[in-house]
Amino acid sequence: MGQDRALSALEFGARIQAAGFNLYVLGNTGRQRHLITGEFLRKEAQGRPTPGDWVYVNNFDDPRKPRGLSLPAGIGARLRRDAARLIEELRSAVPAAFESETYRNRLAEIEQELNERNKRFMEGIENEARERGLGLMPTPHGFALAPVRDGKILSQEDFEALPEAERQRIENDIEELSNRLRQHFENLPAWHKEQRDRIRELDESVARQAIGTLIDAMRERYREHPAILDYLEAVREDLVSHAQELRAGGQPTPMPPGMQPDPAQIFARYQVNLMISHKDGSGAPVVYESNPTYQNLIGRVEHLSQFGSLVTDFTMIRPGALHLANGGYLILDADKVLLQPFAWDALKRAARNGEIRIESVAEFLSLIAAEGLEPDPAPLDVKIVLIGDRLLYYLLCEADPEFPQLFKVAVDFEDRIPRADENLPLYAEMLASIVHREQLAHFSSGAIARVIEESSRISGDSAKLSTDLQRITDLMSEADFLARQRQAARVEAEDVEAAVRQRNYRLDRLRETTHEAIQRNIVHVQTEGLAVGQVNGLSVLQIGEFAFGQPSRITATVRVGDGKLIDIEREAQLGGAIHSKGVMILGSFLGARYSRDLPLSFAASLVFEQSYGGVDGDSASVAELIALLSAIAELPVRQSLAITGSIDQHGKVQAIGGVNYKIEGFFDVCDARGLSGEQGVLIPADNVDHLMLRADVVEAISAGRFHVYPLTEFDEALALMTGLPAGRRGADGEFPVGSANRAIESALQRLAMRRQRFGKTEKRRARKNGDAGGPPA
Repeated sequence: MGQDRALSALEFGARIQAAGFNLYVLGNTGRQRHLITGEFLRKEAQGRPTPGDWVYVNNFDDPRKPRGLSLPAGIGARLRRDAARLIEELRSAVPAAFESETYRNRLAEIEQELNERNKRFMEGIENEARERGLGLMPTPHGFALAPVRDGKILSQEDFEALPEAERQRIENDIEELSNRLRQHFENLPAWHKEQRDRIRELDESVARQAIGTLIDAMRERYREHPAILDYLEAVREDLVSHAQELRAGGQPTPMPPGMQPDPAQIFARYQVNLMISHKDGSGAPVVYESNPTYQNLIGRVEHLSQFGSLVTDFTMIRPGALHLANGGYLILDADKVLLQPFAWDALKRAARNGEIRIESVAEFLSLIAAEGLEPDPAPLDVKIVLIGDRLLYYLLCEADPEFPQLFKVAVDFEDRIPRADENLPLYAEMLASIVHREQLAHFSSGAIARVIEESSRISGDSAKLSTDLQRITDLMSEADFLARQRQAARVEAEDVEAAVRQRNYRLDRLRETTHEAIQRNIVHVQTEGLAVGQVNGLSVLQIGEFAFGQPSRITATVRVGDGKLIDIEREAQLGGAIHSKGVMILGSFLGARYSRDLPLSFAASLVFEQSYGGVDGDSASVAELIALLSAIAELPVRQSLAITGSIDQHGKVQAIGGVNYKIEGFFDVCDARGLSGEQGVLIPADNVDHLMLRADVVEAISAGRFHVYPLTEFDEALALMTGLPAGRRGADGEFPVGSANRAIESALQRLAMRRQRFGKTEKRRARKNGDAGGPPA
C-alpha cells in the first residue's frame, strides 16, 4: 500500500533481461523491504522457466580441473542416482568377471606359458651340459657350470690333472653355456614384461566386457544429452585403464594397520557432485543469504586431513548462494556484503563476468599449503537484489564506479504514506494481515484505530502513516501479549495504549534522570516568571529507537562592541555547522531589520547553558534571537514558555523536526512542577500538521492548562514572549512607541551612540599622546 513507485521499479527490474539491471532496494531499516521484495519476487519467480542443474564430475585427464556439466532441470539428480547405482554394480560386476573360470584359465595359460618357456630353456641347457660332461648347479647368485665325472664334480686338483686339450674344451663349453645362461636371464625381464602386457590386455578385455553392458545401458538412458554421453565414454576408458585396481574390488594393497585408504575411494572418482538441482516446473529460485561471506556467496572447496596432509577432490566442491539462486533471484543485505572481506569484489566480479568461479581465499593468501582445485566456472544468470539504506546507496554511487553499472534499478520504498480516507481501510487490512501472519488475537476496531494513531506518531506527521512494518508489528505483538495476560479474547485500545506506555517505560531511564536533575534544580530551567536575556529552548535526544524532548536554557549577554556575535558553542567546538549557520542567519536578520542606517555596535554572546555535548541544527534560531534581543533591549521575557523553530533572513519561522517530543518534554517538566495555565510552547505553524501528541498533553491543552502557539513570523514570537506588541514600521519608517521592536531599535541606537562617543574619546586621547592613528600609549 502506497508503494506504487517501488513496486513499479521491482516489476521492471525483475523482468528486464539486459545486463547490469540488478536491483538496489532503498528505504529505512526494517522488515518491510524484505517482506515486500521477497513476496513479490516469489510470485514473479513462479512464472519464470525452471533453470537447469549443474554438476561437477571428475576430469580424468587433469583431476585438478573438475568438469562442470549444465543439464536440464531434474537431470542432475537422476544422473547422480544412476552414477551411484553404477558404482555399486561395478563393485560387484568387475570383481565377478575377474573371478570367472574363463578369466582364470586364460590367466593361468599366460602364466604357464612363461613358466614352460623358462623350463624348456633350463632343461635344454641342463641336458646339453650333461652331454658335454658338465653339471648345472644353483648358487646364491644364480647358476654355475662345472665338469662332472661319474656324477661328481671334479675337484680343482682333478681338473688340473686332465690333459691340456681336455681342459681347453671344458673351459670353452662352460664359457659358451654360461653366455647362453646369461643371455637367458637378461631376457627374462622382457619375458615378464610381455607377460604383464598380456595380462593387462586380458584384464582390459575382461573389464571392457564387464563394464560395457553397464555403460551402454546408462548411455541409452541419456542419449539426448551429449555432455553426459561424452562423460560416460571418459568413464568407460578410465575404468578400463584401471582394470587391475578394480580386479580386487577396490581392496588396497597391503599397508601397515591404520594406514589403508578407503577402498571406496577407488570408485569415488566416478561419483557425480550435484551442485544445483531443480524440479522441472518449479519456477525460478528466490534465495536470501543472511550471512554473505565470500565462501557463502561463490562456494568453497573443502579439504580432508589424510596422512598428515590436506587433500581434496571434485566431490568436496560445495555451492554458494550464487549457485543456488542461479536462474532466479538472490537477495542480500548490502551492509553485510560490504562488511565481509572479499565478498563485495567477488559479487561484482561474478555479476560482471556472468560466471561463478570458485577460488579459495586461503590459497591465494598462502594460508594453507595444499594443492587446490580449479573447477570449471558455472555460467551465471541471476538477478541480484541488494537491500540497504539510502545513505549507503548514495555512497556506493559516489565511491564505486562499478556500482551504477551493475545495479541500474533503484527500488525506493516510501517511509510514509498519506493518511487519506482511501488509505485507511487498506491500512486496516494490512494490520489484519499482520494479525494473521503473526497469529495474534483479534484486534477490535478501537485497537486498530489506536495502532493507526501510533503509526502517525511514528511517522511524525498527523497527515501521514508509517510504513515501518517492523515497529508496527512489534507494537501489535506487545499489545497481544498484554491482552492474553488479562485473558481477554481480543486486543482492545487500552492494550495498545498500555503497550506504548510500557515500551516507553522500559527505555525511559535516561529521560527520567535528566528531568529529575531539572526538578531538583541541578539543571536550571525556569517555568514561571520573567527574565532578561534568557529563553527556554527545546531539543530532542535520540537513544536507539527511543527519543524524548528536553528544555535547554539559552542565554545571551550584550555590551558595546563592533557588531560581533559570538557563538560560544562554535568557539568551544561543540556546535555543528547547521547550528552555526542558524546563528549567522539570525545575525543577518537582526542587522537588516534594526540597523539599516547605523552599524551594529554591540558585542554579544549566545550559549546553551549546562550543555556539555554537541549542539547542532537550527531549530533554536528563534529562541536564540529572542534571548539576544531581550538582552539588547533589556526586555524581560516569559519563562513559562519554550520556543522551537528556525528563522530565515526575512523573519519567517520555518519548520523543524521532533516537534511532538519537544512539546511533551517541556510539558513533562511543567506538569511535574504543577501546571499554572500559563505554560506552553511556541512552534512553527508549518509543524501543526505534524502534531501527534500524547493523550495527557492533548487533555491539558483542551482544558486550557497548557498551550501550543503556532508561529508564522518572528514578530508573533516576540509579542508572546515580551507581552508587548511587536509593532511594524509606519509611513515614517519608525516602529510604534511602546512596541517591542521600537525598544530594540532604540537600544541598538543607544549602543551605537555609546560606541561613537567612545571612539571620539579615544581619538582625543591619542592626539594628546601624539599618536593620532593608534591606541593610547
